[in-house]
Amino acid sequence: FIRSLVSIGLKLIIVLTVAGMIGLPTTSLLAVFGAAGLAVGLALQGSLANFAGGVLILIFKPFKVGDVIASQGETGEVKEIQIFNTILITTDYKTVILANGAVSNGTIVNVTRLGSVRLNLKVVIDFSEDIDKVQTLLMDMLLADPQVLKHPAPAVIVTEYADSNIVLSIRPNVLPSDVSAMQTSIFKKIKKVLVENCIKSVHIKK
Repeated sequence: FIRSLVSIGLKLIIVLTVAGMIGLPTTSLLAVFGAAGLAVGLALQGSLANFAGGVLILIFKPFKVGDVIASQGETGEVKEIQIFNTILITTDYKTVILANGAVSNGTIVNVTRLGSVRLNLKVVIDFSEDIDKVQTLLMDMLLADPQVLKHPAPAVIVTEYADSNIVLSIRPNVLPSDVSAMQTSIFKKIKKVLVENCIKSVHIKK
């Protein structure tokens, strides 16, 4: 990219020099080039913002390739930092391309630097169930899971009472490298605990 800019600049200087040597009005040429440059700049405003954002990311390094970040409503591992875009691989293996301008101007949460990721899953159970019993069962399941960190401690809390059901939030903390595996296994483990203890579960969701 820089090489292209230098090449264009040198060619412009040569054109102006030759124009001056043969008697053409260089002031008029500069005005034409300036107007053309302004038009191109306006047309490429978004691209220039993304370029500037990419430069800022490379200079200040809020994240690097391999980090797990949350930005622009997306969470995933940074696969590549390009000059205009940043490419993420999400926990469900989707490739997400984020514009660097939006990333650099928005909020960036570097999950890797925090050291852990808190998952938040919701379990909806029948209103007639014993809440304390269900909370204890789910907490014991989390504490027995080697992928769940003891610090910060996991939590199982009631977040909503509805007419016919109760919503529990299950919040384990895991290492960034274990997020994908945990999101795959946690649903099976929750389901197993509920079925084995005859808990009437409506559904489990992220």
